[in-house]
Amino acid sequence: MSDDVQNAQAEQDVYGVPIGALLGGSAELEQFRGKVVLVVNVASRCGLTPQYEELEKLHERFAGRGFSVLGVPCNQFKGQEPGTAEEIAEFCSATYGVTFPMTEKVDVNGDGRHQLYERLVGFADSEGYTGDIQWNFEKFLVGADGVVRGRFGPQTTPDAGEVVAAVEKALAE
Repeated sequence: MSDDVQNAQAEQDVYGVPIGALLGGSAELEQFRGKVVLVVNVASRCGLTPQYEELEKLHERFAGRGFSVLGVPCNQFKGQEPGTAEEIAEFCSATYGVTFPMTEKVDVNGDGRHQLYERLVGFADSEGYTGDIQWNFEKFLVGADGVVRGRFGPQTTPDAGEVVAAVEKALAE
């Protein structure tokens, strides 16, 4: 691989992006190098919040094959994630049995958009949409090389055929 190709890929992958863990410290995205990751902006008080259950099932189903869900709390959509880090962690664990990693609460749109989402929003969904996150529970499938393989809108559930097929394909690469 040429140096130019390696540098371009490094600018696209998510591993070098610093982000905090929900309960403090670093989420160390580098830990996902070589794994397939579904990055999802989440919220506890949204009509789509029950997707946590499906996200956890997807996480459990494929974890043994090098897959993880990564929840990224965000309060930018009608204030639907107002809690503290501790409240978010307790809600996710007690209500949905969430075991997948969660980051600190971040902005996914606007001038304060987190660097992780700066790298993600340029990728198109199946209908060609790129740009701002549309709502809570938008999903990005990141391949083992750290490059986005798919983008799924908020209404696309984690157990939807196209999501599962994309995960399986990425795991096979």
